[in-house]
Amino acid sequence: MLRWAVLGTGFISNTVARAIQQSEGSELWTVSGRNPSAVQAFQEQFSIPNHSIGYDGALNDPNVDVAYIGLPNHLHHTLTAQAAAQGKAVLSEKSLTTTMAQAHELVSAVQQASTFFVEGYMYLAHPLYQRLQELLLDGRLGELRAIHGHYAADIWQVTNPQGRGTLYNLGCYPVSLMHLVVQTMCGEDMFASRRLAGFGAVSAHDGTICDAAMTARFDNGVLASLQSTDSYGMAHGFTISGTKGELRFVTNPWLPSDGANHLQWCPYDGAVEDIFVETGFDAFYHQIKMVEQNLTQGRTEAQRPSPRLQDSLEIMEFLTEWEALCLQGAAPVA
Repeated sequence: MLRWAVLGTGFISNTVARAIQQSEGSELWTVSGRNPSAVQAFQEQFSIPNHSIGYDGALNDPNVDVAYIGLPNHLHHTLTAQAAAQGKAVLSEKSLTTTMAQAHELVSAVQQASTFFVEGYMYLAHPLYQRLQELLLDGRLGELRAIHGHYAADIWQVTNPQGRGTLYNLGCYPVSLMHLVVQTMCGEDMFASRRLAGFGAVSAHDGTICDAAMTARFDNGVLASLQSTDSYGMAHGFTISGTKGELRFVTNPWLPSDGANHLQWCPYDGAVEDIFVETGFDAFYHQIKMVEQNLTQGRTEAQRPSPRLQDSLEIMEFLTEWEALCLQGAAPVA
């Protein structure tokens, strides 16, 4: 039975707390935050036996096995380092951090402590992505030729400016999925062999990138195009194109549900095949089970399709490169 400390009391911490309660292998042990009334309400809502104001009490508690960091991404590296120094396993929300310097600090801290760490791309823990990897490798696509993805959500009113905008809020999802596809079909090294062009718009509201687009060419000729925005809409899409056909997500790739998650195989010559993956549990539950399994097996990082440490660094490097390109001559929008 793993005892969890939940750091943060916001929406995402509520979602993860419910997932922890669903698992027979985990229990909520303590919650911590800076707002006493919010901490008390969270503790009462989930019947958690302990709490602390601030994060030191939870991270220093010898009864805590795993720290879940559900706080803004500019805090991830310092709290992860503190948790690792106390021997805690860590599940920290995406994005990894907000800069590459912070990212390297985080990875160095967990490697030095030899503790488990995984970045919270919860969707990758869902069995939908084990099935996706099988489809990518069974030959039906032929050679990979192109990837197209977009994620849009009108959430600018509730985002934290210190999180640095849509790329780290939403764009990280299609980037991380593109990373998995390229790695699975083209090998471990291909994602780094790329040329990138990117454009963006800066929000007049908080000065962060609110709309972003990019194109990439990998050294094997594969082309990719991604878009991300947190200033309008509520839409998603992801298509993987090969020489023999396309694999498309019908349901949201980044929010696999407890219901029927839907892919379509669309051969260029032949009938469309609908592919469904249903487990009865959502991605957050599967993420908790993934952490439990890895800790039971004595690992210090996740296994694919969930991100390993190097995967998280490569995704973060791509995001920061895209961000830098967007900031070159970006115009403000209302």
